[in-house]
Amino acid sequence: MSRLASTLVTARDRYAKKLLVPYVTAGMVAGWPEMLQACFDAGADAVEVGIPFSDPMLDGPVIQEASRVALERGTTFQGVLDGIASAGLPGPVAVMTYANLFFHGGYTATADRLAAAGVDAAIIPDLPLDEAGDWRAAARLRGIETVLLAAPSTPDDRLALICDAAEGFVYSLGVMGVTGERASLAGSATVLAKRCKALTGKPVLVGVGVSTKEQAVEACSVADGVIVGSALVRRVASGAGASEVARFVGDIRSALDARQ
Repeated sequence: MSRLASTLVTARDRYAKKLLVPYVTAGMVAGWPEMLQACFDAGADAVEVGIPFSDPMLDGPVIQEASRVALERGTTFQGVLDGIASAGLPGPVAVMTYANLFFHGGYTATADRLAAAGVDAAIIPDLPLDEAGDWRAAARLRGIETVLLAAPSTPDDRLALICDAAEGFVYSLGVMGVTGERASLAGSATVLAKRCKALTGKPVLVGVGVSTKEQAVEACSVADGVIVGSALVRRVASGAGASEVARFVGDIRSALDARQ
């Protein structure tokens, strides 16, 4: 296991924690690496860093806008990696972006660049398991884990394949659709998490549609943890600084800890 998997498994199994992974779009504000550090300071187990892309198919309006702003600010793939490397973060980092950037850069060269920056894992939502073999082989040789996504519509036989092949954790989509805040947790979130948990001992985290501490607690009645993105990105886009980010993440951390 690489640092991401070992960190999450240790937190879950040795310390009986529910796992918390906040998401931040890189480059959306000048001080975005400080936001990542604030997440760790507030009790995050890992962070997910979105690398802006011009056609973010999984992302809803909030993260789409954050990506647009980041690209207009001149954010580049290498610039994001340089920011991660210079931040000296104390825990695991997963980057999330789209397959075109990995393919364009070459799988081997891209994996080298991620490893050199201290990235632990990659989430590539538009690279299906059937087509990910070359990337996964290059990444694995460099200690980069490939997190795979499962959707509520995924049939049982394919879900078993995804859970078996997933590295780091299984990303269990809370709802069919794009990222974004929702008034309540979709019923599909706990249903899919339960299906995944029945197939694997790897950490299962619910992402997409987890917006509040109450929803995080509800998701973790079944799942091992949650990923919180749009609700945090919206706050940063509205001017929240590192202290407000830490407060938001810390509130979710406290709620998750209190339920145990």
